[in-house]
Amino acid sequence: MRLKRFVANRTLFNATVEKNRRIVVEAGRGGSRLLATGLAMIIGGSISPSLLAAPQAPQQAVEQSVEASGQMQHEVGLPTALAALVEEAEKNDPTILAAERAARAARFVAPQVSTLPDPQFTLQQLSVGSPRPFAGYTNSDFSYIGLGASQQLPYPGKLKLRGEVADRDADAARVHVDVVLQDEIEMLKTTYFRLAYLQQTLGTIQRNATLLQQVEQQAEAHYSAGMGNQQDVLKAQLERTKILREISMHHQLVGEAQAELKRILRRPQDSPDIIAEPVAATFLRYTASELLDKVREQNPNIHENAAMVERNQTAVELAQKEFRPDFGVSYMYENTDRKFPDYYELSFSVNFPRRKPRQAALAQAQVNVERAQADLDTQLQTALAEVQKQYVTVKTSEEQLLIYRDGLIPQAEATIQAALASYQSNREDFETLFSSFMDVLSLNLEYQQTILDHETALAHIERLTGVTLP
Repeated sequence: MRLKRFVANRTLFNATVEKNRRIVVEAGRGGSRLLATGLAMIIGGSISPSLLAAPQAPQQAVEQSVEASGQMQHEVGLPTALAALVEEAEKNDPTILAAERAARAARFVAPQVSTLPDPQFTLQQLSVGSPRPFAGYTNSDFSYIGLGASQQLPYPGKLKLRGEVADRDADAARVHVDVVLQDEIEMLKTTYFRLAYLQQTLGTIQRNATLLQQVEQQAEAHYSAGMGNQQDVLKAQLERTKILREISMHHQLVGEAQAELKRILRRPQDSPDIIAEPVAATFLRYTASELLDKVREQNPNIHENAAMVERNQTAVELAQKEFRPDFGVSYMYENTDRKFPDYYELSFSVNFPRRKPRQAALAQAQVNVERAQADLDTQLQTALAEVQKQYVTVKTSEEQLLIYRDGLIPQAEATIQAALASYQSNREDFETLFSSFMDVLSLNLEYQQTILDHETALAHIERLTGVTLP
């Protein structure tokens, strides 16, 4: 009798435990469905309020949402190579086009300033005895009709130097086009690499979300079996919610990158989004000394500053020439009545420049030469230091990439698999399993960030040295 009562109580207890386990599992699955639905909709670019408000959504609806999200991702388009975008930017970038037009306009200044001043033509009529026109023309040898011309003649060499100064300005404007071009191409490349980074890290986050789902399922199973606690399940669900937030942030950053790329390419902002190709690290083959030599030879900012030094040196020569006088010559033919002889007048004039303003102009031109030389030296030293820093960044990131790829990431993935197996057999606690998962997630994201830093540094080196790295 006692044995029967014990068996009955045991059966009732087991039934109660099984009922509670099903309730907990269904609740956990409902939360998992909610998170999976939210993850799918954020990846697709939108969140449905009705789905967030319905934790008991059927599994079929969730699968349809995930499938629709996959179709939206597939319909975005094919990846575009960076080289094609660079070529498009060189043709369409409005900033580059504006600099090119400014350089083209600067070429027309030299013909204007190196040409003689406009000649002047004069018509005169002198009346005698009355203010009426032609009064006294037939009865006075002082009344006449005169035709004349005059021309200002700058001191020899002034016009030539003015033209040379304008030519040096045009040279600086032409080199400035290269500065703007390289700036915009660097911006294009760094934005493209950032877009590729966001695309690749999104895939990493999605893969880790799948792994986290396994961790959450194991935590639910342990809790259902009475070997874990509810805190473990909630912690796993909280981390999945954080992943939803990260994906949402990715969409914002991707949108900002798309807007910048379309500006550079002069595409409509509502045009289809650009898809970047996967970026892999390109190891640098140049030595630091070779890159520093390239800076001296090919950096466009240094070329622009050197052109300004030449321009200001020519301006000093012109300022010295301005101490010389200018000349003027004029000729006048005066016609009287036929019974009186005609008059012929030739004039020659000289202006004597005041020394005080010319001395101030010469001093200003000399100071401008010193300033331009200081700017050139500053630009050179800054570029050399920046190349050296970027070179160190590239080489350090190359070492780190090898450590991540061949060491840290494989070790972390092996650790999470071992921890997951141990947790399933109740030989490891949840904190150890969760820590292993976080290591995998953070190391993969750090690896992608290191690739981004490496390629961004290479783009900056290309901008500073004027070379195209493979």
